[in-house]
Amino acid sequence: MTHTPLMGARAGLISCEACQLLSRPASAAEPGYCPRCGEELEVRRHNSIETCWALLISAAICFIPANALPVLNSTSLGTEEADTILGGVVFLYLSGSWHLALIVLVASFMIPLGKLIALAYLLITVQRGSAASGRDRTRLYRLVEFIGRWSLLDVFVAAFTVALVQLQPLMSVAPGVGILFFAAVVVLTMLAAEAFDPRLIWDTRKPHKAERG
Repeated sequence: MTHTPLMGARAGLISCEACQLLSRPASAAEPGYCPRCGEELEVRRHNSIETCWALLISAAICFIPANALPVLNSTSLGTEEADTILGGVVFLYLSGSWHLALIVLVASFMIPLGKLIALAYLLITVQRGSAASGRDRTRLYRLVEFIGRWSLLDVFVAAFTVALVQLQPLMSVAPGVGILFFAAVVVLTMLAAEAFDPRLIWDTRKPHKAERG
């Protein structure tokens, strides 16, 4: 026996992007507005895949100088030092602060890289019409979207460090050019996650067969 999963699109319903309310559109050409919050309804986000790819590729390009260029330039007693993200991880580890090194490694390197890989995976599976693991992919998207809200934490920490450590002429800290690229990676991945339409994951779902008991 074949069971076709009932989806909102097949039932003639649209999910509001703001409040998630399922409502019936005014027409196919102009769906209208959400009756609960007044948000404009869209059957699917226009050019979602193309926009997401453009933002994701830009973020991937910025990811390289974000890790290769210094994020902080410190001056102590006339000696200048430039620290990259990974250089700071190595310094913290060698100085005995392995727990701080782990936090910086995860928050500043692994999470941004993981977001890039996760979004690329979602885009590729959608474009290939994959019908497998729809729930897992939706959870992955929600995770990327949630993490994006906290991704600017490292930028704020660097800004506070620059503001606090100003003991000229003995010591001073200035932001490096790498922090600009890192901020660009964070913002671009956030915009890419917002541009991606998770409903595309379910558009390729095929009916599954269930045997009679």
